[in-house]
Amino acid sequence: MRILGIDPGSITCGYGIIETPKNKKTTDCIYITSGRIVTPRKKKAHIVLKDLYDTLVDIIREYSPHEVVVEKVFFAKSAKAVLSLGQARGIALLAAASCGLNVVEYSALEVKKAITGYGRAEKRQVQEMVMRILFPRSSHRAQAPLLTEDSADALALAFCHLNTLKFKEAIDRR
Repeated sequence: MRILGIDPGSITCGYGIIETPKNKKTTDCIYITSGRIVTPRKKKAHIVLKDLYDTLVDIIREYSPHEVVVEKVFFAKSAKAVLSLGQARGIALLAAASCGLNVVEYSALEVKKAITGYGRAEKRQVQEMVMRILFPRSSHRAQAPLLTEDSADALALAFCHLNTLKFKEAIDRR
């Protein structure tokens, strides 16, 4: 299964894709790609949102994920930030739906707890744990891509969902 995590933001939108290995005996996941989409502030809002939508659809078409995970927004510093995050989040949901994909949502607290074991972990801790999960051997970490906070958060979302699926699968086998 290939999972696309999307961390919507008011200025940047992180994305990350992982997949389960063909060998079901391993618990590792395979890193496919990650990055961030930067939206220019100078453009009008509707153009920025269309550009974000087009870019997300392009990513979905290029990498063919099976499911999309988007972060739930429950806190922002201001009303303007809430509005911007809500618009970016809506675009992520629309891009996934227009490509016929299922969308799952997790809060930042759920993701941080799943990745670091602590729901109030800092972004840097999440970033470090994502690197350790995806590139467990330090020799591989040297060749690993540089993850921005946005892309690390998106990968954390995807990994959180993968773990949730594995947990549900284990319960169903009982």
